[in-house]
Amino acid sequence: MALQQRIRGRQAHAPGSTFLAYTPNGNKLVTVGVDNFCRIYSTGSDDEPVTIDDCQENNSAIVAGDGFFIAGSEDGVVSRFSLERNNMEEMLVRTNGPVRDLALSPDGNWVAVASDDLTVKVVNTRDMMQIQYLRDQPGPVKHVAFDNSGSRLTVSCTDGNIYVYSLSSEEPSMIKKVDGMIKRLESDAEASSKVLWHPDGRAFATPTPTREIQVMSFSDWERQRSFRTKHSADITAAAWSPNGAILATTSSDLTLRLWDASTQTLLHEYNDLKATILAMVWHPTENILSYTNNDGELFIHTDIVPSEHASLLQKSLQPAPFFHDPSEGRAGNAQPKLTNGTKHTLPDRARRAGTPDSLDDILGSDGISDDGVDDFVVDDDGAGYANGYGKRTNGHLGALQNPSSKRRAYSSSSFRPETHEAFQPGSTPWRGNRRYLCLNLVGFVWTVSQEASHHTVTVEFYDREFHRDFHFTDPWLYDKACLNDNGTLFSCQPSGDAPAIIYYRPHETWTTRTDWRTELPRGERVMAIALSESYVVVTTSTNYVRIFTLFGIPLRVYRQKASPTVTCAAWRDYVLTIGNGPIAGDGSCQLLYTIENVKRDEVYQSEDIVALTPHSTLSSVFFSDEGDPFIYDSTGVLLTLLHWRTPSQARWMPLLDTNLLSRLSTGQKQESYWPVAVANRRFHCIILKGQDTHPYFPRPILSEFEFQIPITGPPKEKSEEDEVMEDGDEEKGRKANREKERLEHAFLLNSTLYLQLLDTITSSRPSPHQRQSLSDLEISIDKTLLQMLGQECLAGEDRGMKALEIVGLMKDNNGKMLELARRVAMRYGREVLGEKIGELAERRAAQIEEED
Repeated sequence: MALQQRIRGRQAHAPGSTFLAYTPNGNKLVTVGVDNFCRIYSTGSDDEPVTIDDCQENNSAIVAGDGFFIAGSEDGVVSRFSLERNNMEEMLVRTNGPVRDLALSPDGNWVAVASDDLTVKVVNTRDMMQIQYLRDQPGPVKHVAFDNSGSRLTVSCTDGNIYVYSLSSEEPSMIKKVDGMIKRLESDAEASSKVLWHPDGRAFATPTPTREIQVMSFSDWERQRSFRTKHSADITAAAWSPNGAILATTSSDLTLRLWDASTQTLLHEYNDLKATILAMVWHPTENILSYTNNDGELFIHTDIVPSEHASLLQKSLQPAPFFHDPSEGRAGNAQPKLTNGTKHTLPDRARRAGTPDSLDDILGSDGISDDGVDDFVVDDDGAGYANGYGKRTNGHLGALQNPSSKRRAYSSSSFRPETHEAFQPGSTPWRGNRRYLCLNLVGFVWTVSQEASHHTVTVEFYDREFHRDFHFTDPWLYDKACLNDNGTLFSCQPSGDAPAIIYYRPHETWTTRTDWRTELPRGERVMAIALSESYVVVTTSTNYVRIFTLFGIPLRVYRQKASPTVTCAAWRDYVLTIGNGPIAGDGSCQLLYTIENVKRDEVYQSEDIVALTPHSTLSSVFFSDEGDPFIYDSTGVLLTLLHWRTPSQARWMPLLDTNLLSRLSTGQKQESYWPVAVANRRFHCIILKGQDTHPYFPRPILSEFEFQIPITGPPKEKSEEDEVMEDGDEEKGRKANREKERLEHAFLLNSTLYLQLLDTITSSRPSPHQRQSLSDLEISIDKTLLQMLGQECLAGEDRGMKALEIVGLMKDNNGKMLELARRVAMRYGREVLGEKIGELAERRAAQIEEED
């Protein structure tokens, strides 16, 4: 049966640019044009429209609210009209240049005015004296658009950039400049660069210079899917259907096309247009698209969506067309939890921080909420905890029937511990269609999603003289990777009947390069992988730890005690695994780690606790270039594990708290740090600006920070009093305190590094470099203590006992440093202290002789 289209074309205004707007309820349609009147059409009526004569000529924009509409003209006048009395109520604002576009906030309280002025004015529709000014754009503005909340406004500037403003405070602020997405256009051009906010509020779209409609997610400013419209001329208008399921586009090539938003496929094309469409809007509830053109005509196109696709308009609100939803977990590893064969998602961290008595305010006497959420208890394990109506029964309470026991049973049975999400160290989540699979000091691995069919993977190295970059088409959709000087390790998840795959590709071998792949048992997912100079490590959803040689020989398979598994790391023969353990005081699971030597089959630490602060999470885990374990947590603290080769003696020690960095002391910078590695006794990271949580493209620059054990707070800024007393005794005292803090930090840091290196040398065959480094640390510690001794001697005779304690901390084994310490004491006239140091030297010499 042929589709009968009823297109109602009317000469609404004199030939020329014509614009339109629906009221929020869709009952009225208002048009303006080059003549000096407005017309109001009633939806579904064939009656002549109502005409309002007292308006400006050459109108260029219109918006409509409940009971009113606002029109702007090329003479710079923006006026408010009443739909009840059909007259002009007042002039809201006037601009110096022609008005190019208007945008009305969802609540109808504010109208944004785009004009050839360099400033966008946001005016209160009920009080013209309330005006906000947006000034960050450098040129005239062609379009403006409010987001669904009305708290943000996008400004399409003629310079080809989009400026996003936050209007949630008294003073508007620009929060983002989006460049390279729209075309440079003159403000009076028929082509469009207008931002189209998707109805779900999480993304917007704009026409691009290549005549596509590009979608961008608002939460991470990432380009998502695009509509390849194949228009042969610039796009002049576009509009989302009210539920976001269909996108309509039109162009000066005189075609109008409808697109399925979820698949970006063409649904229907209308190519019988007689003039260029300049504006089009969907009816809020009906299958009607209305549009006006540059010849003064209005078309009310009923049944615009053909019957075979009309069901799309009947759907509920549809999600924006993302490559990858920004709300997904950081590594895509969040999996539904199984309980007796039933899947359910782990709950969010508990939001209530009060005592059990605080339930009294929100629960009725029977333990049921009064706000309509009484049916949240689900009998998911068949144990009879809920009746047929989803209500909680008391049959499981036995003899405990007093009210207090009811409340305790209620809270305990609904409690579920929060497990730590599994993650891959060095990996970032999807942003748009790309993500990093691995970032370290060797190089980085990144992947680009090419729709659902395949990915493209690129491996790049910092030292291109040592290794050559490579890339390949990835039909397996790898989602994890590890990279070192020997090779690259990949893994992908099961899909349908295809199992998870582990793929290792060595960089070079003295024979023909031997890539290898291995499949995991069906249904088993890869949670984290690690690659060392000797082994490949894989942790899976069944809590198995699978260890392979670099040539794919399976060496170990065992079940991890701490579960669910979280992550893993490897270095040479050592493997570190982390999993969820017992419940901590904040309701989350403590993390437990295990370290083993695969070659010797020895376990050094078994299910020991990862030291995290309450409500914090683990961000990364890795071995340093010297082979010591490090972790970086969500609070910005870098910790290392001391004495980890001795069972039950390991402890986590902070080597850097990024919150105390001097670069943050002024409070002017807002930044965080993405951990990459620890090498050369420095923390290597990527600095993230503003609200960014992960690095993105183009390839970020690596930064490094020296270790700074948190002993004191961050440095303070100088006050006015400090400036006045610059040369006084107080200033000298402050300098002495700063020097004292510096020496104490140097002593503690070098002592920690000394203990760490001493453990390494004791447990392995040391290299000459390691022996020399240990000797240098000993000398550095003693020199620092010698300087601290000088400070104490200078401070006075009453510091003698502390000074002697400092000397006792020296590593000196040959007496040279102790002799220097005695001379320092004598130089400052501390004879008694000098004698005590001499006695200490004699005792230590005797002890060394006895040991020999």
